[in-house]
Amino acid sequence: MGIKRYKPTTPSLRYKTSLDYSKLSKKKPEKSLTAPLTGSGGRNNKGRITVRHRGGRNKRRYRIIDFKRDKTGIPARVAAIEYDPNRSAFIALLHYTDGEKRYIIAPESLKVGDRVISGANAEFKVGNALPIELIPVGTRIHNIELKQGKGAQIARSAGSYATIIGREEKYILIQLPSSELRKVPNSCYATIGQVSNVDHKNIVFGKAGARRHLGIRPSVRGVAMNPVDHPHGGGEGKVKGYKASTNYTGRVVKGQKTRRKKSSDKLIIRRRNAEK
Repeated sequence: MGIKRYKPTTPSLRYKTSLDYSKLSKKKPEKSLTAPLTGSGGRNNKGRITVRHRGGRNKRRYRIIDFKRDKTGIPARVAAIEYDPNRSAFIALLHYTDGEKRYIIAPESLKVGDRVISGANAEFKVGNALPIELIPVGTRIHNIELKQGKGAQIARSAGSYATIIGREEKYILIQLPSSELRKVPNSCYATIGQVSNVDHKNIVFGKAGARRHLGIRPSVRGVAMNPVDHPHGGGEGKVKGYKASTNYTGRVVKGQKTRRKKSSDKLIIRRRNAEK
């Protein structure tokens, strides 16, 4: 999927780039696999803003994605590669031989008409889902489960993948693009290949309005606020450097560890921020 550039007929178009969607299937989403999706504008059930800088996006419907790939042993044909407004990756519509239809995250190089299947007896091919213990070392994988049957949780965004680098008795050692080394139970499922839409990271929006369409509202610097609004606010002129960098609730940022202890911490061999 290539990058499309524009003639600078307006200031915002001078640097704007977008994806060339010409290779995507020209069809409406499968109605039976969509669901209503309402926006909260970052507000909770009391109407109070709990997540700032959200609201005012384009209307969209949710595409129900099969992250479990639990329809094993039944081959499916890729009927379409579609755009999904809810995620950075493209999605693929599968038509199974028994008549069922499902959406999956589309891997890179998957094309309309290809055949995919999931299960322990699946062929080693892009788009097929297998237990991670059956995938050779050095293979790029995505849609990785952390708990058997729960569904994919790792490597689901555009262009992401993990690499299998070793095996143990009950675990498989994988390396994520962040350089984190992690153990995954060998019975968990993963899909072979890299997630589609690799050029997503190269998009330049060009103007603030393009971000507003995605539901991202403007953000204001803390030093431009009053003391009542932010710990960085107030002062005569520009004042900086005499207080620690914090967010608007007063929590110290830029270096402080914020990850809570989890039961899965024991499966992390090397954190992403460890010295290399």
